[in-house]
Amino acid sequence: MTRLLVTGAGGMLGRDLVTVLGARPDLKVTAATRADLDVTDRAAVHAAVAGHDLVINAAAWTNVDAAEADEAAATAVNGHAVANLAAACATDGTRLIQVSTDYVLAGNADTPYPEDAPTAPVNAYGRGKLVGEQAVARLLPDTGYVVRTAWLYGAHGPNFVATMLRLATQREHLDVVDDQRGQPTWSYALAERLVALADAALAGHATPGVYHGTCAGQTTWYGLARAAFTLAGLDPDRIRPTTSDRYPRPAPRPAYSVLGHSRWAAVGLPPLPDWHSALVDAFHSPAPPAPWKVA
Repeated sequence: MTRLLVTGAGGMLGRDLVTVLGARPDLKVTAATRADLDVTDRAAVHAAVAGHDLVINAAAWTNVDAAEADEAAATAVNGHAVANLAAACATDGTRLIQVSTDYVLAGNADTPYPEDAPTAPVNAYGRGKLVGEQAVARLLPDTGYVVRTAWLYGAHGPNFVATMLRLATQREHLDVVDDQRGQPTWSYALAERLVALADAALAGHATPGVYHGTCAGQTTWYGLARAAFTLAGLDPDRIRPTTSDRYPRPAPRPAYSVLGHSRWAAVGLPPLPDWHSALVDAFHSPAPPAPWKVA
């Protein structure tokens, strides 16, 4: 029986991965939460990886602004810990799928970034994630996969969609930035795609390297907020557009986070669905209860 290890199994994406994998009787899945496995502990990582055929690393430092204040700690999780995992996988002959981010890119383009676009992170979080990407490329050139995602939302954990609908119960109007473009991505849809990539990798049908795991199309945070309000049965005109300079943050954000998806064709898979159709699916998903299910 094929054995998979999911790290970061208690997070938003990790919990969706465990749900998707749990429907597969042909797989034996080890779900390691932060309490189960400290990915910065090299010895613990080597022990955890042993005996598995593939690892999906969803463990990450996700607080972008806090990374600006403590870049070393963020990079320890997002970069050096990935090197621990990659080294353990190299020793055991285990494949690795590393979840990364659009933040490794400069974010100043005006057309979708291809998978081989030059990297140029603009903040500490992106720099740390790039260290992780480079470790996978260096240590697992034939069995390592990097899947960049962005604008992730889901049923578990804090995210933009849940925040907007929570604030809708507290404020009549919400001002949301309309000068950053990206691809809202449902974490459950990404989890399904990561499992499909795992299948292809184990079958020897997936070329190692970088893939872009974001939904198709593009919008702004303002556009996403309006779409979420509409699906929740709220008046989208309660959302008002504004600019990012009205909300200064410790970490600079890329203005353009739109990614191209051409490499999926080599695996025989289409790109992820359009962001709006995925959002509709998320709102109508019967389980688990999502934070955007408003009364």
